[in-house]
Amino acid sequence: MMPRWKGKGLQAKANADPMSKIVSQLQSSLIQFETRGLLSSCSVLVEVDAELADLLNRSCFGRPRITAQEDKQWFQLDMEEAFYLCFSLKCLKVIGEDGSIKSNEELWDYFKSKKLVFPVSYKVYSHLRHKNWVVRSGLQYGVDFVAYRHHPALVHSEYAVLALSEGDNDLNGRLRVWSDVHCTVRLCGSVAKTLLTVIVNSNNQVANSPSCLEHYTVEERTITRWNPERSREDQTGPKNGTKKV
Repeated sequence: MMPRWKGKGLQAKANADPMSKIVSQLQSSLIQFETRGLLSSCSVLVEVDAELADLLNRSCFGRPRITAQEDKQWFQLDMEEAFYLCFSLKCLKVIGEDGSIKSNEELWDYFKSKKLVFPVSYKVYSHLRHKNWVVRSGLQYGVDFVAYRHHPALVHSEYAVLALSEGDNDLNGRLRVWSDVHCTVRLCGSVAKTLLTVIVNSNNQVANSPSCLEHYTVEERTITRWNPERSREDQTGPKNGTKKV
């Protein structure tokens, strides 16, 4: 499936301002201002000025929160987003309810207590983010994430992403039977997205700390409906590094 840009000239605009550059700018600014977030249930709240708000918007981290305080701007980060900024980019500190700065290990344990599959979902999130995909929640489509080639204002999302763990111990318990696969693929097709499963193998590592992520491996698979017209002898199939089922 080719990227669906939302207007003429937007692809050129995206190419001139790549997401990797925007995220790098955000990282530098967060470090410069020694930005700190507040742990709040299943999210992290960050108070920002206009410059940081713009960078968070452009890099697609978090969502603005409307408050009664007109002189303050707040962004709400999901668990994966907050941990990515803390652990992977090392540009954000998170303060707990007790007023202390939480270590990566403490955040890891806290997020796991809130979301049992956090180690797998975070590995998938960070895997896609490292490849400069914009990753957003896929709750409205019944998947874990949706992946965009660039900012959602410029292009439609291309992939509906399921984060799965290797083997029979998959905590999500999805795609176990053919009817699950069929329904999910049909849903993705109806919203013009390709189903991407990212399968995480823990390699027998216990998820006691974020250091286990170094040993995790991932395998990507796209799942699409079979189209007889694409299987004719006079046509060539797609060539890429991602497995298709």
